[in-house]
Amino acid sequence: MSAVRLLLILFLVVPLAEIYVLIEVGSEVGAIATVALVVLTAVVGAVLMRAQGLATLLRARAAMAKGEVPALEMLEGAVILIAGALLLTPGFLTDAAGFACLIPPVRQRFVLAAAALRPAGPRRGGADGRRTLEGEYRRREEDGGG
Repeated sequence: MSAVRLLLILFLVVPLAEIYVLIEVGSEVGAIATVALVVLTAVVGAVLMRAQGLATLLRARAAMAKGEVPALEMLEGAVILIAGALLLTPGFLTDAAGFACLIPPVRQRFVLAAAALRPAGPRRGGADGRRTLEGEYRRREEDGGG
């Protein structure tokens, strides 16, 4: 299935499902309570997203202070960003998906799955992942050549 077709289905199916759920919830608890729930989930989600984002940022800074690349923290940050977009989208289904992305074990599972999808290439460097290149260079003008 092409990416365009998948996006088209998502942009059609998700809003229709959200409208259906909103209508069903609204018929059970009332329109004002439904709107209040949607606003409440957005506010709570924004607070949780901020806290999780700051914690991830601190872990990334700690990794950089140790001289490590904060790759997993960057992927976690991307999942937190997606969670924020889902939480700010009105609806209960997207809120549920957004809250799921903010639960650290669930988020880490997404991150590990994304890391596993990375194409395997030749490993460079030593045991610690560092690689040192040594050599000399000369400019052609200095060499007398053209």
